[in-house]
Amino acid sequence: MLLELAQWLATEVRAFNVFTYITLRVVLAALTALAISFVIGPAMIRRLTAYKIGQAVRDDGPQTHLVKSGTPTMGGALILVSVAVTTLLWADIENRYVWICLATTLGFGAIGWVDDWRKVVHRNPKGLSARAKFFWQSAIALVAVAALAWSAKLPAQTELLVPFFKTVAIPLGAIGFVILGFFVVVGTSNAVNLTDGLDGLAIMPTVMIAGALAVFAYVTGHAVFSKYLGFPFISGAGELAVFCAAIAGAGLAFLWFNAYPAEVFMGDVGALALGAALGMVAIVVRQEIVLFIMGGVFVVETLSVMIQVASFKLTGRRVFRMAPLHHHYELKGWKENQVVVRFWIITMMLVLFGLSTLKLR
Repeated sequence: MLLELAQWLATEVRAFNVFTYITLRVVLAALTALAISFVIGPAMIRRLTAYKIGQAVRDDGPQTHLVKSGTPTMGGALILVSVAVTTLLWADIENRYVWICLATTLGFGAIGWVDDWRKVVHRNPKGLSARAKFFWQSAIALVAVAALAWSAKLPAQTELLVPFFKTVAIPLGAIGFVILGFFVVVGTSNAVNLTDGLDGLAIMPTVMIAGALAVFAYVTGHAVFSKYLGFPFISGAGELAVFCAAIAGAGLAFLWFNAYPAEVFMGDVGALALGAALGMVAIVVRQEIVLFIMGGVFVVETLSVMIQVASFKLTGRRVFRMAPLHHHYELKGWKENQVVVRFWIITMMLVLFGLSTLKLR
């Protein structure tokens, strides 16, 4: 909206042309999302507390978590509001990639909202059934990825790029693209959700990965930079840098309230939505493998759950003291802050490694 206003004003005052540059709008989007979250965050937390929308804590996990029982959850709604408003303000609202990514994010957020609402308000520990949750996740992901496949104008937009190699790309075709995209979106969404078990553990890696994807989006959407770095040029993809900046800004503000000891938890409404958002952006800019690398913490957390379940069903034994992996380290004696900060450091290294693929090709 503000972009269109700036373009109109620029016809009379050339100084307003500065707002048409993506780089400036990326910065302004991050600051706007940060400001919105800081302004409405305290009021939203008070409202959640008044409605007694508190987190239930398992009594078979680390005993230090029992004090968290009753802490307001569903705080991810704060992130979604900030991201949606900021994206509509600073991004090109005629850009199809922006609308597809934003709609997917809000759709997964709606699934998480229903799940959280049933758990904390209706006191249904199961929330939304696993079958229903997977069905709606699959439906939204397939529609979104199919829309991308349908709008693809070049073969490069449906190829799987292999990091560190300029000329290696695996042609997927429309069907292969949709299948891969489905697994990326649904998998990333649930991976972030599984990781969101400690104060600040999921949100900071999300912020870092969103920031890195903003760089990839800008490069992919820039004809000169994409050609120089050996990336396929995807017209319009650069606008997703604004979307990613909004996620980063809203995420940092949320961390202010979610840092140990947390005043509010993200809940499924935030975790499912943010994971889907990262997955969708990675698909648009053709960096699914790089997302897998940068989101290594999310991947390992998910694998730990899969290994634990498979081992217990097949042998009756548990590989880890508790899954996901962050609880395993807690039960080994690591303090919560140690687990969180160390996982942040690992993510930072992985993100830097992912960014190195921009040049090391």
